[in-house]
Amino acid sequence: MGGASVRHARWRVGRLAGLPDRVRSLTPSALFSGPWTAALLLAPFLILIFVFFYLPVFNAFYWSFFLEPPFGGPKSFVGWDNFARVLADPSFWDSLGKTLIFMAVGSSMAVGVPLVLALAADRKIRLSGPARNILVWPKAVAGASIGVVFNFIFNPFVGLLAPLNRLFPGLWNPGSDGVDAFIMLLVAHVWSGIPFNFVVLLAGLLAIPAPLMHAAAMDGAGPWRRIFDIQLPMLTPQIFLTLVLEFTDSVVSAFSLVDTMTKGGPGGATSLLVYRIYVAGFVGFDLSSAATQTVLLIIFMLIVSAFYFLYLERRVQYER
Repeated sequence: MGGASVRHARWRVGRLAGLPDRVRSLTPSALFSGPWTAALLLAPFLILIFVFFYLPVFNAFYWSFFLEPPFGGPKSFVGWDNFARVLADPSFWDSLGKTLIFMAVGSSMAVGVPLVLALAADRKIRLSGPARNILVWPKAVAGASIGVVFNFIFNPFVGLLAPLNRLFPGLWNPGSDGVDAFIMLLVAHVWSGIPFNFVVLLAGLLAIPAPLMHAAAMDGAGPWRRIFDIQLPMLTPQIFLTLVLEFTDSVVSAFSLVDTMTKGGPGGATSLLVYRIYVAGFVGFDLSSAATQTVLLIIFMLIVSAFYFLYLERRVQYER
């Protein structure tokens, strides 16, 4: 058996030696005849990124220093006056505070709930197989559709909580109670974030070596001990990834929920910063204020992202 393996290895080496030099030296850089081929393939993607991301960001920074007329005409340079006007508005800080609460609470729950579901699916409890498929389906639902559905589900008169309202009148009414409306937004946001985060976290759990878990079980470690001492520490890269994506995406994805569910009400209780920017620019036609608030939101997101990567990433264990 050993002689056959040696002869097979020599045969493979001989085959490789007989191939042309161009084939044997094939590397990823040789897949293109020249740099222009790769540039042409990347050009459509780079153009889309520039037109729909970098160009609007540049225009926002540019317009924040000018007084932009809403229907055309000459604009006037005002310098930092737009920033002073926005920062002196108490409603801006109130909206920024609500945005921060929504990002912190909503993103944490949007990662924590899928984490519990992924741990349950990894344990292969009853019906965990079908649940893996069912939990991915909501990813295909658009944010506006989620808002319409949850607005009906949480309707105080015909929704799921309507019987509770009949027993305790006025207990749940997101149309007039700001706290109820904010809770409704959080629940809808967490539900929409389950599919992607569940897949990422479950993939991380499945990548943990099974012999390690078996050895811990043989040493007497119970299920909870294995979760906190083995699975969660080795799952920190996936948890960090989902937290960063949720924290940054929640600012934008919340717009469709607010627009279809609460319109920023009641009494501005759910007027998150991204919706406030929309109202300033497309309802009030104050383009300068909308651009200035966009710049401040970008700066805020850069600070949050820097905190995540400079502080939290140090606690991530990438090596297994």
